Formats: sequence, C-alpha cells, structure tokens
Amino acid sequence: MEKIKCSVAIQVLPQVEDAKVIGIVDRVIDYIESFNLKMVVGPFETVVEGDLPELMELIEGCVRLCVSAGAPHVLSYVKIHYSPDGIWSIGEKVNKHNG
Repeated sequence: MEKIKCSVAIQVLPQVEDAKVIGIVDRVIDYIESFNLKMVVGPFETVVEGDLPELMELIEGCVRLCVSAGAPHVLSYVKIHYSPDGIWSIGEKVNKHNG
C-alpha cells in the first residue's frame, strides 16, 4: 500500500450573514466529498488525504465555491502536512484517541 504523501486541514469562513454560513459550508463539504479522498469532517475544519497537486486544486475550489455561493469574500485557514517519503495517515494520528 502506497504511503499517503500529503494531508490538508481546511477551514472556510464565508463572510456572509450568520444564517447563510452553514449552508455554504455544507456545499463546500459536498464538494470535498466529490474528490473521493479519505476525509474527516470536524467541528472547525475538514482534513483530507491525497496528492499535493490534487489537494491544492481542492483548496482553490473550496474558496471559489464560497464566492460563487454568494460570499463577497472568504477567510480560509489551511494546514498542509507533506513529505515525498510519506506521512502519517489520519487514522495513525487519531484512531487511538477515538476508541
């Protein structure tokens, strides 16, 4: 099995009225799911595993989706863990804590 080389944590905060935020974030999560990558949705961010170029495309798409959904601008917080030799998977990082 090939090692995961990259994971990203992305949080988008569309700058719209509070009543619209969850709907836009839900659309972003649906978009992320369309990539068919390993992902975990958390209360503050979504973590996704894959190849660096595909994940960079995903991040850009998330931001653009917020704007196309009506946000005049969006704040995004992104963390990237990358190594060409492989990184720990989501499961290796958290499974022991989620017994």
